[in-house]
Amino acid sequence: MDLGRSWKGKRILGDGKTWWGLLGGVIFGTFAGLLQILAALAYPADVWMPGAPVNYGFGLMPSAAFIAFLLALGAMLGDIGGAFIKRRRGMGRGEKAPLLDQLDFVVGAWVLVLVFFPNWFLETFIYDMGPVSLVAVLILVPVLHRLINIAGHRLGMKKEPW
Repeated sequence: MDLGRSWKGKRILGDGKTWWGLLGGVIFGTFAGLLQILAALAYPADVWMPGAPVNYGFGLMPSAAFIAFLLALGAMLGDIGGAFIKRRRGMGRGEKAPLLDQLDFVVGAWVLVLVFFPNWFLETFIYDMGPVSLVAVLILVPVLHRLINIAGHRLGMKKEPW
């Protein structure tokens, strides 16, 4: 993405960030979000958990699809931001950066959706049972990130297990 350019003597992003990767990540992330929306529509919470409020996850269409897109785009932008920070710190591609590697995309997704859909973000992560979701994301994402990277490493798809 940075076309090999440097800023203050250091690569801006590095070779690991590509336009195809950004596009693929946004498309795949949006598609995953749309599948979650369809699953929530097919199996509302009150069906499998009697007494629970009917929750459609991202809300009603078309804003739900846009939220899924924003989360995917924000995640990719957060990951790019993480690479930028790592390059400023003099870290090489694939070098381990605890928490930055696991949470940069979460922060990016949250910031972008907060700009466009602040009420959805607040209802999902702040009000009522939202703090439980907030903490769950902040705890589960690093754990799942690590497990998936270990699996990718063992399958020969990643050079490093982090």
